[in-house]
This record gives sequence, C-alpha cells and structure tokens, in this order.
Amino acid sequence: MKNSRRQFFTKAAAATTLTTLPFATFGREYSKAIDNTQKLSAPSELKITNIKCGYIRGGHSLFVKIYSNQDIVGHGEGVDATPGTFHLVKMFGKRLEGKNPLNVHRLFEDIRRIGFFEGAQSGMYVAVLTAVETALWDLAGKALGLPVYQLLGGKFRDRIRVYMDTALYQSRLPKPEDFAASAKEAVDMGFTAVKFDLDQANDPNKYDAYNWTASPAELQRMYDQMAATREAVGPTIDICADMHGRYDAITGEKVAKMLEPIHMMWLEEPIPAENVDAYKKITESTSTPICAGENHYLAHGFRPLLENGAVDVIMPDLQKAGGLGEAQRIANLANLYYVPFAPHMVASFLGAMASCHVCASVPNFMILEWQIYFHKNPMYKEIVSYEGEMVKDGFITLSEKPGIGVEINEDGMKKYADKDVPLFE
Repeated sequence: MKNSRRQFFTKAAAATTLTTLPFATFGREYSKAIDNTQKLSAPSELKITNIKCGYIRGGHSLFVKIYSNQDIVGHGEGVDATPGTFHLVKMFGKRLEGKNPLNVHRLFEDIRRIGFFEGAQSGMYVAVLTAVETALWDLAGKALGLPVYQLLGGKFRDRIRVYMDTALYQSRLPKPEDFAASAKEAVDMGFTAVKFDLDQANDPNKYDAYNWTASPAELQRMYDQMAATREAVGPTIDICADMHGRYDAITGEKVAKMLEPIHMMWLEEPIPAENVDAYKKITESTSTPICAGENHYLAHGFRPLLENGAVDVIMPDLQKAGGLGEAQRIANLANLYYVPFAPHMVASFLGAMASCHVCASVPNFMILEWQIYFHKNPMYKEIVSYEGEMVKDGFITLSEKPGIGVEINEDGMKKYADKDVPLFE
C-alpha cells in the first residue's frame, strides 16, 4: 500500500521537475506525509461509519463528530441557524454512511444537490451542512497527517489577526463612557481592533417597536458612543460597529455619513440582508466602508453583492455559510473584485480555529471576529480540547496539528448541553 502511493508521488515529483521545482517539492512532501502517517488501511478504504451531534446555547451551537472505520474522528461546528436540526444531522449521516470522507468537495456537493427541494439554498440546511463539511476536513487532515490549511492549498500567513467584539449589549443602555472603557479594556488586552453594537431595541427615543427609522436622538446617541470610543483609543486602533440589520435604508445612509469623521473600519449590516440594491445605495453614499454577509449563504449568496459593488467588505460566517471549502470559494470570488474577506465568528474555539485555516489560505483576508466571552465565560474553555493559548496580542496562532487542531470535549460539554437533545448518541 505504502509502496504504491510512494511510487505515484515519486513519479509525479520527477515529472514535474521538468517544469517547476515547487511542484516537485509538493509531490515529495505529500509522499512523506502519507508514509509517515499511521493508518489501519489505505486511504481509499477509509469509510464514514456514523455521525453524532450535540447542542448548546438553546440549539444555536451545533457540534458534529464524524466517525470512521479507522477510528479517526472529525469535529465540526455550526451556529445560529441550527436549532431543531437533530434529525437533519441524522439524515445527512445516513446519506454519508459508507462514503470515503477524503472526497470532501464531492460529499458536500452530493448533500447540497440532493437537497435542492429540501432547503439547500440557505438557512438550517446549509448551516448543518457547514458543520458536517468542517468535520470532513478535520477527519481528512488527521487521516493524511496534515493541517487543514495545507489541504486548502497552503497558507499566506502564520497568525490570524482578530478584532474584539466587546459584547457591550445595547439592551443594557450603555453610555458613551461605557463604550470608551470597554474599548480601552480590549486595547489593554492587546487587541488592535474593536467592535460595538449600535442597535438598541429599548432606546426610549425610538418612534415605536416596529419602526426601522432612527430618530434624531437615536442618531445622536450612536454618534456619541462611537466618538467616545475613538477618543479613548486614538487614531491607530480600528473601530467597527454593527447595526444587526435592524434599520431602514435612510437610517443606514445617515449613520454611515454621520460616522465618516470617526474613520471606521466598517459599518456592519445597517439594513437586512436581502436587498442588494439598497446596500449599494448606502455604500455609494458614504466613505464609511459598509460590511455585510453574516446572513448570506454559499458563494451564490455573495455573487450579487460583489457583482453589484453593494458592499466594501464581506463577512461570511464560516460556521453557517457552507463550510471551509465554500468559504475559500467566497473569499476567492471576493478577491476578483478586490474586496477584503473579514469573517463573522460567534462560535467556540473549534469554529475559530477552523476559520483560521481558511483565513490563512486566502490572500485577501482582512481580520476575523473574536468574542469577549472567550475570556469571561469558562464554558468556552471547557467544551473544547486544544493546546497553547487561544489568542495573544490580538492574534491567533494557526495550528500545525493534523486536521483543525481543536476538538470537542464531550465531558466538558455535558454540563452545558441542551437537555432535550441526545448528546453524541
């Protein structure tokens, strides 16, 4: 088995030497990786035997484990569009059982195509498929003894810059001085970029609970909060703000224009995701960069945003938009339009590191989201297994371990698992 694979890669390396040295090196390195990896059988004999899952956060965080006949297990995560999807995971498992997990793209396409009439265009179907696809990459990397970024074609960087989402939720009616203090705390922790929420459902100055137009007092509150942030951290720290798609187009235009003196890194989702033309109108009206994509799915969902110049920055959620391979396709598509790739990330450290492999593999990566809960909620350390520090001085060091480099810790997750759903059964 090893000899036949070695001969294949040796011949490939020899042949490519006639053209370029890097391809010869690729053949030799792949041959070494395969030969140095302990396997129970040939890669061609690797088969999926089962898929199991668990949920936390009321079903909004899905964790998937894919089992194989060689006792290699792949781990993946999906977020947000996942409540109530236990049986969808099981259905995908039946469709994948007996298949070779190394054919990641093929298996992704099989599940997507068979679901054309089951909702495979977006939403829960794609979010669950994202978790499964991620676990396939993890399993493939472990089987071949390679980190996922290597399977994606290599890396442009060793460290992934992240911005701190301060989670200074507007439901608590924070004041401008609260914004300033929170921003300084993040900078003191080593972060060079911070994000805040501007939407405030219980703002007493709202016209009513359903009106999407911000009142003058709301607009003033938003400006004061961002101005206090900029004053607190100075001109060299990146600042961005999220509106969670909860306003209308005229408010989006006003806020973007109003914040121009603040020199924002971006203004995020001022309006809902569906209307590309409305996004374009806002983007063209201001020098404040407009960012969207958290609620778009698959490369198909990003094509009109990019073709129409509707946004300045895209932020797909890599635990929701279709998986790691699809995320790389989205980033490469954006690169054709010279649009930066800045993924949304509200997952565990498993999802964060999985995202890092994609961020390392594309040239147009800008920055990745990071959450304050990693530092303040012990659950996020208990539900995963990993080595080293999670983040240091505003960067995540890319894992060099086979697969993703972070795994689900079932024992730790038991304490936080949703009680109404079986946990990895």
